[in-house]
Amino acid sequence: MKLSKQHSFVYGVGIVILTLGITLTIQSQFGTSPFDALLVGLSETVGLTVGSWEIILALMMIFCNALLSKRRPQFLGFITAFLTGVGIDLWLFLIGDFVHPDTWFSQLMTLLFGLIFSGLGTAFYLYAKFAPAPVDELMLVIRELTKISVLYSRTIQYAVFLVLAYLFNGPIGIGTIITLCFGGPILNYCMNLVERRMVTKIPVS
Repeated sequence: MKLSKQHSFVYGVGIVILTLGITLTIQSQFGTSPFDALLVGLSETVGLTVGSWEIILALMMIFCNALLSKRRPQFLGFITAFLTGVGIDLWLFLIGDFVHPDTWFSQLMTLLFGLIFSGLGTAFYLYAKFAPAPVDELMLVIRELTKISVLYSRTIQYAVFLVLAYLFNGPIGIGTIITLCFGGPILNYCMNLVERRMVTKIPVS
């Protein structure tokens, strides 16, 4: 799918904001999202970087999504997963030594900013209608199959990742539960907000 310059810009901005948000949740030390907890758990248990596991799991989910949706594998989604993986590693390199909240309040605020940035970034890049990351494609497949909203499909997805993160000793904490409860609503709100604000300026492709 060919993107216009405007949609390419929206897509790029979305990826940058999304990966910053993910990095902030990781650095909050308050417990990150279930999926990111799984990535960190795999990184610390098996090896490789967090970004590398983002890419590896993306490849697995591409085929999982194809089976569930009964469509051809959406390999373009690997582009987004690759950029997301690289973005996470880059942000960790840039701010990893500087963002170390040491009180529960600062940890909570770092987590909340991370959740908001993650939701906003996801909403922006999905608005471009180009190659959803396999993890977000899975959310959309769940929504399509079950006829439920983004809020509930994301929550179901997070619940599954939470179990896997626990099995791999991922950094599960209060923040993980907060993400499980509020990650879906935040994303749902951000998607509606971006669509309302952007549709008059940059029509959906």
